[in-house]
Amino acid sequence: MEASSPISIQPSPQEQPEASPKPFKKSFVSSLMEAATLRSPSFKEDTYFVSNLKSSEKKALQELKEKLSASNVSGSMWGIPLLGGDERADVLLLKFLRARDFRVSDSLTMMQKCLAWRKEFRADTIVDEDLGFKDLEGVVAYMHGYDREGHPVCYNAYGVFRDKEMYERIFGDDEKLKRFLRWRVQVLERGINLLHFKPGGVNSLIQVTDLKDMPKRELRVASNQILSLFQDNYPEMVARKVFINVPWYFSMLYSMFSPFITQRTKSKFVISKEGNVAETLYKFIRPENVPVQYGGLSRPDDLQNGPPKPASEFTVKGGEKVNIQIDGIEAGATMTWDIVVGGWDVEYSAEFVPSSEGSYTIAIEKPRRIAASEEPVHNSFTSKEAGGLVLSIDNSASRRRKVAAYRYIVRKPTA
Repeated sequence: MEASSPISIQPSPQEQPEASPKPFKKSFVSSLMEAATLRSPSFKEDTYFVSNLKSSEKKALQELKEKLSASNVSGSMWGIPLLGGDERADVLLLKFLRARDFRVSDSLTMMQKCLAWRKEFRADTIVDEDLGFKDLEGVVAYMHGYDREGHPVCYNAYGVFRDKEMYERIFGDDEKLKRFLRWRVQVLERGINLLHFKPGGVNSLIQVTDLKDMPKRELRVASNQILSLFQDNYPEMVARKVFINVPWYFSMLYSMFSPFITQRTKSKFVISKEGNVAETLYKFIRPENVPVQYGGLSRPDDLQNGPPKPASEFTVKGGEKVNIQIDGIEAGATMTWDIVVGGWDVEYSAEFVPSSEGSYTIAIEKPRRIAASEEPVHNSFTSKEAGGLVLSIDNSASRRRKVAAYRYIVRKPTA
């Protein structure tokens, strides 16, 4: 049983009108983000409807098909025959054409090299291999949920490799590096298996890369090889690349990777500095699909139980106290709730307010300050009498606006 939950907002008694902002010196990351915005226009994803193509693009598509047929190129990619009229093949061909700005000869060469690489790398059977990286799954690179438009989301985080022992175990020699690259391709292939490859369908992924604690020097070789391999063999498979927890030295990383990245790829970049992770991810991914470590409500085992329960989103302005009130709870009913604030650093409390005038309010969770690094609150309470649940978020001590989300379920008492 669910009901809409009115949210009341209480300004801090000490809150004063905000003064005009003082002149400030831009931080290095802010300047970089502005520069990236100016440098790279926003990415526009293809629909892959042939009817929407320009006449020159339709001509290039037909010419590529003819060249494929004449060159005796046979085979398939991701289970899709390249020749034979399958509309999914058109989606694939358009990806290669787009990656080479509709230059037919260059697109054909790219496809031929990709087919050769997939055969040599045994990419078609890699998904089922046991490559010995169980401890990295769900930590370094993993598929987790979908964005607001249905794109599968792949998360990448390399901070664990700051540990010297871990780094040596994974990248200690060329053979280890090759095995890691094979595992990284395996993760990507699992994501691509979720795509539709149909006009108007979901035909690309979202990549979220966490740069927190990433050892920039040690991972240079591996990062360059991953970028080069993905760009050469997985054209237009990523709709957006979101970089989170961007450190001050990102400009050095960017200049290091930039020669390996096309301008179209750069246009997909979204850059978010530390402290803005949840706010950035919520723009693209609903809170119930964002992992808990990034300010969302999704825990690793949640996806095994079917689609996640939707969450309600709200914002907490600086100097505000927000009360979420859930009324109409019967005696004996059990309430279970999740609530999270991006970047926390607010005071949180929960109480049960009985409907009867003669009853006392019950403090389920006493007011406490929640640190920025804490995961979402998950709690339950069984009421002995009818009443309502009140969840309070107090941001009075801050002037910073914060994104937040909550969800709940009320189970009626059994007969």
